[in-house]
Amino acid sequence: MPADFPFGPAASLQVLKQRAFLLRELRSFFHSQGYWEVETPVLSNDTCVDLWLDPFEVQTPCRRFLQTSPEFAMKRLLASGADSIFQVTKSFRSDEVGHRHNPEFTIVEWYRVGATYHEQMDFTEQLVRHLQTALATLSVSPPKLGDVIPRFTYDQAFEGALGAKVLHLTDTELRDLATAHLGAAAHNLAQQNRDSLLNLLLAEIVEPWLESQQACFLCDFPASQAALARVRPNTPPVAERFELYLGELEICNGYQELTDPVELRRRNAAQNALRGREGKPELPSESCLLSAMDSGLPECSGVALGFDRLVMWLLGAHEISQVMAFPWPID
Repeated sequence: MPADFPFGPAASLQVLKQRAFLLRELRSFFHSQGYWEVETPVLSNDTCVDLWLDPFEVQTPCRRFLQTSPEFAMKRLLASGADSIFQVTKSFRSDEVGHRHNPEFTIVEWYRVGATYHEQMDFTEQLVRHLQTALATLSVSPPKLGDVIPRFTYDQAFEGALGAKVLHLTDTELRDLATAHLGAAAHNLAQQNRDSLLNLLLAEIVEPWLESQQACFLCDFPASQAALARVRPNTPPVAERFELYLGELEICNGYQELTDPVELRRRNAAQNALRGREGKPELPSESCLLSAMDSGLPECSGVALGFDRLVMWLLGAHEISQVMAFPWPID
């Protein structure tokens, strides 16, 4: 194919073949670990209610959304008796276009009944190492990993990067800490809420520190950032949630899953209130998932992994477009 062929893929055919190989190896790994593959709708009247996630709404006779992840439908399968399931599918998030983001992306999501989120960190590390080893058979050398991927709690990471734990700080103390570390960049901090301050510090200071670890897990987030994770009643309470960082890339999000429908309804209402304050449309607070949870969702843990980003890290790509056939253009 000529180099200037105007309709060709963004990624090279060699990379696309390597991506296909990794996808095949990923499926093989899940099957070897006792998971079975499921398929759920990409278009649904349900959607996750989150300030930071904006779904595409599709015009049909009824209100429908392209799924930001297959979470809701997969949990309905768990409530119906499924035990260890995974899915590789397309997910969609509006307004996420950039060097590491594409509005349409490939997600790998899995759940296991009875497993803890710490066991899911073990499993995620095993998956990454399996794909590393598989690539070696193609004479491709992915980045190196140490003997063990270290795990840092949210407070430990902030202490390592800023010299202070943050979960116990008052809003005033947190604002002072942010001002001390961000200087002129902190002139708008008085208008930021607590989670905005934490997210700004995480992005500007803590994530570069995490990147310096080459690979690490970040876990036990603020309770206010639990999303659909269970909150452990520590002092202060923490969300039983983790993320894996490989270099500069945040690869996945894992939860000890929330099973209480009353609490999920409360969180949905709180997130819709935040969306309203930000001028965003309200999202459906009731769902088929909530109906299933009313009947009983078993204790479980789950992980959502961005496959495109994992391929980026394994192949040493710097742009998500380098590992996708036809990405959205960056305007």
